[in-house]
Formats: sequence, structure tokens, C-alpha cells
Amino acid sequence: MADVHPEHAQLQADRIYLGWQYALLHPDPGPAPRRPSPDDDGTVVVEQVDPEWIRRERLNEHLLNRPVKIFRTLMTALAALILVLGATGLLSWSFAAVGLIAAGGVAVFCTYAIRQGDRAIRHRIRERQAVGDRQREERDREIFHAQEEHAARYREWAEKKERYDRQLTWYAVTVPDEIDRIDVAGGTLPGWSALITLLGATRLYSGGHLTVLDLSEGAVAKDLIELARRGGDDPLVWVLPVDLPRLDLGATLAPEAFADVLAHVVSVSEEHRTTRDLSFDNAILERVLEVLGENATINQVTAALRALAQVGDPRDDLQHGLITASQLDRLGTLFGRGVSDRVVIERAWALESQLRKLETLGSEAVRLPPARLRVVSMDRQAGVFGNRVLGTYVATALTHILRQSPASERPWYHTIIVAGADKLRGDVLDRLMDACETSRTGLVLTYRSLTPTVRERLGRGHAAVTFMRLGNAEDARIASEHVGTEHRLELAQLTETISAAGVGLDGGYVSTVGQADDGDDARDVSRTDLKEDITFSTEWGRRATKAMGDTERVLHRSREFLVEPHQLQQLPTTSVIVTDATDQGRRVRLADANPAILTFPKTTLGEFDEIREAVLERAGDRPGDRAGDRAGDRAGDRAGDRERREEPSLFEQAPPNLGPPPARLDWRRRQ
Repeated sequence: MADVHPEHAQLQADRIYLGWQYALLHPDPGPAPRRPSPDDDGTVVVEQVDPEWIRRERLNEHLLNRPVKIFRTLMTALAALILVLGATGLLSWSFAAVGLIAAGGVAVFCTYAIRQGDRAIRHRIRERQAVGDRQREERDREIFHAQEEHAARYREWAEKKERYDRQLTWYAVTVPDEIDRIDVAGGTLPGWSALITLLGATRLYSGGHLTVLDLSEGAVAKDLIELARRGGDDPLVWVLPVDLPRLDLGATLAPEAFADVLAHVVSVSEEHRTTRDLSFDNAILERVLEVLGENATINQVTAALRALAQVGDPRDDLQHGLITASQLDRLGTLFGRGVSDRVVIERAWALESQLRKLETLGSEAVRLPPARLRVVSMDRQAGVFGNRVLGTYVATALTHILRQSPASERPWYHTIIVAGADKLRGDVLDRLMDACETSRTGLVLTYRSLTPTVRERLGRGHAAVTFMRLGNAEDARIASEHVGTEHRLELAQLTETISAAGVGLDGGYVSTVGQADDGDDARDVSRTDLKEDITFSTEWGRRATKAMGDTERVLHRSREFLVEPHQLQQLPTTSVIVTDATDQGRRVRLADANPAILTFPKTTLGEFDEIREAVLERAGDRPGDRAGDRAGDRAGDRAGDRERREEPSLFEQAPPNLGPPPARLDWRRRQ
């Protein structure tokens, strides 16, 4: 298996990176086991013999022996009296001897009884002390065994804690390049910026080419431009309509294709146009282009349409050299002498009113150097309808260029991202999808809302569908039904925290086609560092990396949620729910599209499922041998623990920190 360490993992050209999945392969082992003490297990702590108990025992014995001692004293005094009487002759020695024997014997017996009581007291005290010693010895032995078990449990916990602390926490969420398209539903402009920056950067740094058509008017590819520039590219950026004279897109199209493009541009404001109306406009434009010749420009087409619709004075166009007198005569007889057909006049007038917004197209076209990244954007200060016309033209022209291009040898080598694709007509999207599929060009479409046109095309064909925050309740309901409310996803608290801060989209695009210089397309990919470039060149890297580095240590938590409408309305800005079909079934994963996560030390470019299978195989627990329950997973973990214990580790070199060591107990010595 390839090394999955973050420093060694490499971008794979056959993977489309959509974000990072937060997952823990090894669960949190919890707090360290406490060191056992005499008070932990609930047993009675054995103490020394109580002096108060000894005093009470001696007092009781003294009280019991007091009468005996008094009687002994009397007998001793009587014996002494008898002895004195016998010595003085007042009492015969025969009687005195008997009295001495009787009194002395009683006194001796009393003394013996008193000594026996004292011996009994001392015996009970020694017996009590022996019992305490035995209990203390047994208690010490239990503590010793408990500490040995605690040391084993601590070493096991320390190994699990080491695996838990060193494990990867962010895994790449990718889809194979076998798919034809990625549909992104919902989201905010900052969320789109994060996703486009990540997706575009990984395509560029894996050697591909990228074209971004930004219809969102929010400069969502601004970070991607700075990242590509730091990586060694010179991106080309057109800001329409300012750069319309320098846009040569579609200049090499044949008259038939050019007429088709212009016909679709005209229909941008007429949502209910039929195929018949579109073909009628196409027929008018084809005939006009036949009159004007192959190299006709948009302003020449509009001049011809004004003459055809009898709008204004054609002598002005003749004076400016837009049309010639012979062309004016041919236009007059193109649809009949006198142009009696009112339908032609009306359609020519409608065509001219729409196409005049493109009159400056290509009028100042210059030769531009090749570039890996090309961005065509709409100026937010321009008119909404004009931007829609321009966007439709660019999308349709790209479609015809793709249709005329041979299929790429490698899928997704060239990728097209359309931000705000819901602003295009459905038939324009269909033609673009078909052209990308036949030319093996990757296509990413982002939709702000799920309109009927979007719902009809969401996930159509071999496409992956992703969902970002959906503020509209109806859109959230449709998305939850598409994903399935039974799926339980894990959301990192770090994602919620960083997304709450957010990254603003300040300013707009800066055109580069005016000052573009000739250059080659050579780029030494091996000398670039994607992590470093993200950190220093993107707004996500500058603002989010420091905050993520500070909070990652404490926000090592996550929560689970079901894919329900109210949850989709509360998704963090950079969260992406990715759904795609595989041979094993449909996958549903939650990712964080924040590109700054790649700079984390615990982020890998490998996928979670692949790394988990590799860990299980390395632990000797292959998927085919498992019974499918958690007992098998625990057995695999234990096997992995045994392998790690066989290797020299920190725990074999030095004992773990178990606290102050207990007094050494010598069980061979009797206490």
C-alpha cells in the first residue's frame, strides 16, 4: 500500500477532490486509569490496635481483679499477724503453722488468679495485633496485585492514547474521474469560493487545465487565481463587459456555428421559446452571415439586422464601413423584395436589440499566451440582463469549441466550472453537458437554488451530486429526499467554529488580458508546495489556518445529524454533502471544502475507507475474514497492539509515569 502519511501523500490526477471528511479510526480511550489506593475498592482500611481499646481492656481486668486483690491483701495481713503471734508465743506454733499455710495459700492462689488475668489481657492484645497484621499483609498483597494490573492497564491505555493522538483526523473526499459531471446545489458565495479553490487547485497542481465561468458576480475564483499565480501560472482573467473587445472566444467558429451561438444568446430572455422559434432565428442569422462573409463581426451582424428590420438609417452603417452597398442590396432581397414578411422584421429587430450588447466582441482581440487557468467573469456593476446575455454567449461558444475539439486522452484533463449555472437556460446547459461528455471534459455546475430547470437536470447521467447550505425550505426538502433522510453524518465542531467566522469576498476580479505577455506553458509542478501556497496566497489560508491551528487542539469533537431539511438549512458554510454511485452502491459523505484544512498536520490525501482497509489488513483482520461485528474490529485492534508491543517503543525504554511508587513489600519476611 502507498504511504498515507500527510507529508508523503500525493495528489492523484484521476481523483476529483471535493473536501475533507472528519473521521476517527481509533476511538478516544478516555481518561487514564487511576492508580489504586487503599480507599478505592471500598475495603476497610486496617489500622494499628487502638490504644483506647487496650486501656478499656486493662481497666475492665483491673475492676474484675480488685476484690481478689483486696482479699489477697487481707490474707497476706492475716498470715503476717499469725506469724507475729507465733513468734511472740501468744499462739502455739502448731496452730500458727496451720494458719500460715491457710492464709498464705489463699494469698498465693489470689496472686495466681491475678497473674492469669494479666496474661489473658496480654494474649488478647497480641491476638488482636496478629489479626491486624494478617489483614494488613493481605491488604498490602491485594494493593500490590492491583498496582500490577493498573500498570498493565495504563500501558494498554497509553498505547491507545498514542494511536488516538497520532491518528489522521481529516481524510480526502474524492470522486473518480470516471464521472462526467459534478452538480453543486445550494451554498453561499464564501462556500463556493472554498469549493472552487480546492477543486481548481487540485486540478491545476495535478497537471490539468481549468476554465471558470463565473456568473455569480461574487468573485468566487479570486483565491484560486492568486493560488495559481503563486504556483507559477499566469492566469487569464476577463471581466465582462469591460474586456469584451479583447475576448476572442468564438472568433474561429464557422458561420453555421456562429449563427447557432447568436440564436441562443437572443433566446436568453425568452424562457418559453420553442424549437421552432430558435430555428427561425438561426435561419435568419445564417442567411445574414452568408451575406457578410466568414469573418463577420458582431457589429456587422447588428448593422445587417438593422437594415433587415428597417431600423434607423443604413447610410450611417455604410459610412462606418460596417456593411457595403452590395451587402445592403442583398439584405433587401434576402427574404423577398420589400421585406413584406412582418415576422422577419420583428425577429430581426429582436435579434438586433439583443446582440447589440455584444457589438464590441473581439474588436481589440490580441494574441494571448496559453494559460492553465482561464477565468471569465461578469462585472457586478453591469446590468443583470446584459450579464446574462454575456454568460449565455460564453457558455454557448465554449460548447461549440468543445464539439469541434477531439476527445481528450485523459478525462478531466480540462475542467470547466460554471458558477451560478442556474442563470443559464436549460437547453444551453444540456448542450454544454453533452459537449463535455463527448470531449471527456470535466464539468462542475453550481446552482444557487433548485429551480424546476435545475431539478430536471440534477444528477442526470453519470454525475455526482453535492449539496451545500440550502436556505430555502422547499429546496432543503427536495435535497433531503434526494440524499435520503436515513443517512447519519458526522460533523466536526471545528467546521462549525471556523465556518461561523467565515471568510468574506472583498473586492472583485482584476483583468489580466490587457497586460498579458507572451510566455510558455511550462511549469515545474515538482517545485511547488500546495500547502504552502494555500497558506500564503489564499484568503482561506491567511484567515483560517491560524484559527484552525489554535482550535484544533481543543475542538477534537464532532456531532452526528440526520439529513433532514432543517439540518440542511443550518449546514456550515463550507460543508458539502457528496453523493455518488459506485460498484458497491451509493455513497453519501459529509466533507468540509475549506482548502486550509490541507495544511493541517493530521490531514491526508487518502480516503477514509482506503486507509481503514489498509489498517485492518495490516492488523491481520481482512474484510473477508471478519464476521461483520465489533468484536472482530476489537480483535483487529488487539492484533495491531501486539505487533506494536513486539517493536521497541517508548514504553519499553522507560516505565510509564504511574505516580509515586509504593513502598517495596518483601513477602518472604514475616511481619
